[in-house]
Amino acid sequence: MAHADHTRDPCPWVILNDFGGAFAMGAVGGGIWHGIKGARNSPRGERLVGSIAAIKARAPVTGGNFGVWGGMFSTFDCAVKGYRKKEDAWNAIISGFLTGGCLAVRSGPRVMFQSAVACGILLGVFEGVGVLLNRMFSEQNRQQLPQIMEPPPPPPQLAGPSHVAA
Repeated sequence: MAHADHTRDPCPWVILNDFGGAFAMGAVGGGIWHGIKGARNSPRGERLVGSIAAIKARAPVTGGNFGVWGGMFSTFDCAVKGYRKKEDAWNAIISGFLTGGCLAVRSGPRVMFQSAVACGILLGVFEGVGVLLNRMFSEQNRQQLPQIMEPPPPPPQLAGPSHVAA
């Protein structure tokens, strides 16, 4: 049974923090991605200008998309934790399912369900990999008992006088 992490901030602050972190990751990653793409699609001699123009146009959009996903996921995660009164891997899987469904709601019920299932599976894979890595690294760092060495056998006793002649 998982125990609550009382060192984390309360949910409203976690949601804002996750939204900001996701926006930052999306903006940085989008800046790199669109910078390379803009440079590749520009004529020779204009690559730097094309790269900067693509970054300015698309990186904030990518950051916003990541931020919305992160904020919505965190909101659902807090809601699921409050409802279930547990903190385990199922919270992330359920939250991913709900996030994927909500983000595709304008596409119709079929696409909404497919997106929900895909996000739930994706979060399930993330959680599964996290659990496996946690187990793998905790096995290596587990304290082991020292090896008990048996004492060597006593040397054989020679027959004869017990004193040595000088």
